[in-house]
Amino acid sequence: MRGKILYLIIFSLVVVTISEFIGFQAVKLGRFTIGLLPLVFAIVITMILGIQTFRKGILKKVYSKGNVEFASKYLIIIMLPLMARYGADVAPKIKEILGIGWIFLFQELGNLGTVLIGLPIALLLGLKREAIGATLGIGREGELAYISEKYTLESAEGRGVLSLYIFGTLFGSIFFSILSPILLDLGFRVEALAMASGVGSSSMMVASSSTLVARVPEMEQTILAYAATSQMLTSFLGTFTMVLLAVPLQRFMYGRFTRGNK
Repeated sequence: MRGKILYLIIFSLVVVTISEFIGFQAVKLGRFTIGLLPLVFAIVITMILGIQTFRKGILKKVYSKGNVEFASKYLIIIMLPLMARYGADVAPKIKEILGIGWIFLFQELGNLGTVLIGLPIALLLGLKREAIGATLGIGREGELAYISEKYTLESAEGRGVLSLYIFGTLFGSIFFSILSPILLDLGFRVEALAMASGVGSSSMMVASSSTLVARVPEMEQTILAYAATSQMLTSFLGTFTMVLLAVPLQRFMYGRFTRGNK
């Protein structure tokens, strides 16, 4: 087991080194400029090499079941130094943040968007009880814990939240690193996009805010402070928003759309 973890560590260092050499890349698509971070290239490389066809020789040891479980289990520990750094970024802008504090609280209502928009679409696509797990939030740890406790992960609701969790893990960072610069080019204020970066996922927040910093480097401190504050509030208040608002709203909408049909 230890030997295979060593393969994983060496492989990670190689991928990170290659990604850093590629560096930040700006891709023009018409009027939009999409910023691709080294993080995006690292995710794409590991995703491609993780395809079953390529899992041979050393890669088979790198992507062993034990290594995959190890990486998933200790991801949060790896992210702790990063979150500590972002916590430190809040301090220099604390007066500015407190001055618009109500906006940070108000934006938490945006978490209801997955229910208001996602649930009808999921039902139209043919999902049934799976839609409950898939649209309660963005499928991070909070939603995963709630669904697993209420329905178990073996249930249809559990399959829904697990599918979203896996999809978000694979594509979330890429999606947010592309979406942020597109919205910036559409005229959204960089402060608003920085606040919107704190969606409850550390990797997604980093991808989004880092892309904004690359596009507007003169506002780096503001972007990082707003994103970190939003992330912390979402992590704390997001649970209450989910339980007190999203869950009742979802039950009401699901009942209306399905008319009692399971």
